[in-house]
Amino acid sequence: MLMSVAAIVLGLAVLVWSADRFVDGASATARYAGMPPLLIGMVIVGFGTSAPEIVVSVISSLEGNPGLALGNAYGSNIANIGLILGITALISPIAVHSQVLRKELPILLLITLLSLSLLWNGWLGRTDAIILLVVFVLLMAWSIRQGLRDGNDSMATDQEKELEDNTMSLKLALFWLIAGLVLLIISSRFLVWGAVNVAQAFGVSDLIIGLTIVAIGTSLPELASSIAAIRKNEHDLALGNVIGSNLFNTLAVVGLAGVIHPLEVAPEVISRDFVVMIALTLSLFVLGFGLKGRQGRINRLEGACLLAVYVAYSGWLASNVINA
Repeated sequence: MLMSVAAIVLGLAVLVWSADRFVDGASATARYAGMPPLLIGMVIVGFGTSAPEIVVSVISSLEGNPGLALGNAYGSNIANIGLILGITALISPIAVHSQVLRKELPILLLITLLSLSLLWNGWLGRTDAIILLVVFVLLMAWSIRQGLRDGNDSMATDQEKELEDNTMSLKLALFWLIAGLVLLIISSRFLVWGAVNVAQAFGVSDLIIGLTIVAIGTSLPELASSIAAIRKNEHDLALGNVIGSNLFNTLAVVGLAGVIHPLEVAPEVISRDFVVMIALTLSLFVLGFGLKGRQGRINRLEGACLLAVYVAYSGWLASNVINA
């Protein structure tokens, strides 16, 4: 048991650290390749901060632990909005200026509903997973087009500031790009092994472990990057990290896991986890998009409400475990 707990702690620590190194290396490499700042923020950083969820879910699916794969993806989405944006808004209210983000908010809501419709029958087959991946590719193509067209967007300015702070040489960038990815895979393997062992020892489903410990751990890169962005007054990056990560999780993470191994969806995923995820996504749409002429903004009170929802949801999960 001690070995399993140690594997979880060490795996999460290395996972978070290597994800950060991977993002830095990938962003610097993309900059040397001449990629526009907005695309680096939306595609490279979005993929990089979701790399932990992708690797953990793929390994979980390969090893026949579908609950861990789904729990990791949807638990991370819930943590991204409730925990991460809640904490970030408490530190400093988040103002939304980027037109790109305002376009992505309704897309995130629609994709969440699409995912629900595919999982409604309690099964995610390979056809369903392929649909998610095709939508993901189309979305990436649209994002690239938007990025090239809206090069002067406020999010591009924020990302350009971030890139200016990263003075990494090309040689070092390539090293961390490769080394970060290798460490991501190794640490994810330790994490999955430890999480499954702990779940079996305590009689807890791997879904619950995925929704809690693993989801929070794999969401730490988004938390770190969002807090760093808000402290630099880069509000659009803080929100963009979360939106991009949730899009990646819902489409790419679940899609890849389902293609590798069709997933049986537990009833509580629909009746409990999706209800919370959709409610948080809808609230993010209302707050971030802004209605009746109001600029998109998440103030401290609204951030506290998001955080309260996450705490209540975590308590709900804990009560299910205690009463099981």
